[in-house]
Amino acid sequence: MEASASVDAADAIAAAEADTAEPIIVEGKRDRYGARTTSTATKTNTDVKDIPQALTVISERQIEDQQLRSVADLLNFVPGATPGTGEGNRDQFTLRGNNTTADLFVDGIRDDVQYFRDFYNVDRVEVLRGPNAMIFGRGGGGGVVNRVTKRSTLSPIRDVSLAGDSEGGVRLAADLDQPLSGSVGLRVNGVYEHGESFRDHVGLERYGFNPTVGILAGPATRVDLSYEYFHDRRTTDRGVPADNGRPLDGYDDVFFGDPELSFARVDANVGQVAVQRDLSPGLTLRNRTLLGDYDKFYQNVYPSDLDETTGEVVLGAYNNATKRRNLFSQTDLIWKTVLGGVDQTVLFGFEVGQQKSRNRRLSGTFAGSNRVPLSDPTVDADLTFAPSASDTDNRTRATIAALYVQDQIRPSEWLEIVAGLRFDRFKLRVDDYRAAGGQFERVDEMISPRLGIVLKPQGNLSLYANYARSFLPQSGDQFGGLDIGTEALKPERFDNYELGAKWEPVAGLLATAALYQLDRTNTRAPNPDGSGTVVLTGEQRTRGLEIGLERSVTDRWQVSAGYALQKSEITAATSACPAGDCEAPLVPRHSFSMWNRYDVTPALGLGLGLIARSKSFASISNQVVLPGYARVDAAAFYKLTDAIKLQVNVENVFGADYFPTAHNDNNIGPGAPRTVKAAIRFGF
Repeated sequence: MEASASVDAADAIAAAEADTAEPIIVEGKRDRYGARTTSTATKTNTDVKDIPQALTVISERQIEDQQLRSVADLLNFVPGATPGTGEGNRDQFTLRGNNTTADLFVDGIRDDVQYFRDFYNVDRVEVLRGPNAMIFGRGGGGGVVNRVTKRSTLSPIRDVSLAGDSEGGVRLAADLDQPLSGSVGLRVNGVYEHGESFRDHVGLERYGFNPTVGILAGPATRVDLSYEYFHDRRTTDRGVPADNGRPLDGYDDVFFGDPELSFARVDANVGQVAVQRDLSPGLTLRNRTLLGDYDKFYQNVYPSDLDETTGEVVLGAYNNATKRRNLFSQTDLIWKTVLGGVDQTVLFGFEVGQQKSRNRRLSGTFAGSNRVPLSDPTVDADLTFAPSASDTDNRTRATIAALYVQDQIRPSEWLEIVAGLRFDRFKLRVDDYRAAGGQFERVDEMISPRLGIVLKPQGNLSLYANYARSFLPQSGDQFGGLDIGTEALKPERFDNYELGAKWEPVAGLLATAALYQLDRTNTRAPNPDGSGTVVLTGEQRTRGLEIGLERSVTDRWQVSAGYALQKSEITAATSACPAGDCEAPLVPRHSFSMWNRYDVTPALGLGLGLIARSKSFASISNQVVLPGYARVDAAAFYKLTDAIKLQVNVENVFGADYFPTAHNDNNIGPGAPRTVKAAIRFGF
């Protein structure tokens, strides 16, 4: 996108919303890193510096500069975050020691279906760390990832890009915004990608289409209509097994299993309606409603073990089909007022929703042996898929209703208090169609508080203390855990205590630090009476320090950097850690990331990045160690004309051999070798 067009677009947004108290998107130049304000963390448009919670904002410009294609790629540059492999079929990650497949949101609304998301229609991605159920509801124990999508700026935008990489992948994307009148704009984003991999037999094809219409229905009302269709089909690559407590060496490019029978497919149809109206000066009403239909299927033949004695790989196989319909509606009333001589921003809101799912899993049975020689682990498997006694076969219906209130109180220029309370009623019904199944139902009613205090001793410095709580029903992220043994169990609970600072040493640059303790309680543990039931005595504690640096050092130098020191351990026995002394997986003690872009001249820019991690465990068994590593990335940018830009990225410049993540002890993801990506962008 042309820099001038980007500024014009931002100015158009600002002009369109000049009379709107609470803009839905961040205002600011699109060609910058980070963001100055956001409405995601508080549901009110608040300066990032004044939010009593750690968060990182990855802007569209940074996503383009680094050619980030996935949530996993992006989380490499967020302090305290570790991407997972997601069994090769979904986004999965660990934040502050807590693993999740469901703590993903789009425009502040839950987006918890298991698939790989794309950034073709994204304005920015915000990663909030620590619980915040007052805003987001259930889950989010370690934090959330929120994608903020593009909407019409009511100004012309023409942005087309073509990219390719050294593995043979090709990607075409377009972002077109056209005003249809002075008050109506149409924006269309689209993408097509055919991807290849350094891993043998691994590839993907995905495409998406997202038209949005923005309508200024008078001086005080804006309506946004959006529809997205997204398709993703790829090889489900489960990685390599372990050997003697470490990832198997020398097989980074080898597929273990049957690639022809290992694939994932998802089709997503998602519609949104957002309405915002200024009722009077200082009083704004808004609603956002999302309806999504998702059809997902995945199947895999994968390594489940390595027999070190015989030198054979033990294979497993299963498939899983899920259909889900999500319907959510959020309504907020925001009141900016002065009460008792004190400036306040009061939020009243409610959320209702329903999620209906149909889930079925089938286990694979091999016609012969499920063992293959390590010397030739890529097979053409002869197997059949059929239900086993333990395979999921159910329908679920989750019904959500919530009320919340929040007050941002400013008694003086140097003090701000953020206090909020949310009541959630979560009802889940599961119809289990297995022979030993039945119908199970549970209602959880939870109150989630939040209290933050921000001290501002000077204009460019904020010091804060924060407490927040979240909860997760025992049915889990994807409603799969409700049965006769868990129907009576209370939700898991997450309590976060945090001290932090946010400082702008120079205009445009934000430095942050957060010191926290996150306690997870009510996790399951075997009943010590030997009855085979479970009790809620398990506990986990994560303590850490997170440091961040983002935005602009100078007009020429953009930066996004972070360091995390953390330790996450089981402090009381759980079902997964009966001894009660395990470290949480995928939590390196030290992690560091940095990305810089420096514009040498108006036409030439250079980029340099680093990702470094100390060792971590592949699973909660603590039997397999992922070694520490460091990876260096670089880039060059050149503007041929005002309308044409060239870009080359090199990931893993020095060809480091590393294993950044895992799903378990025998599904370990190798890091890619040196990879070159090139792109050309047309802005007109």
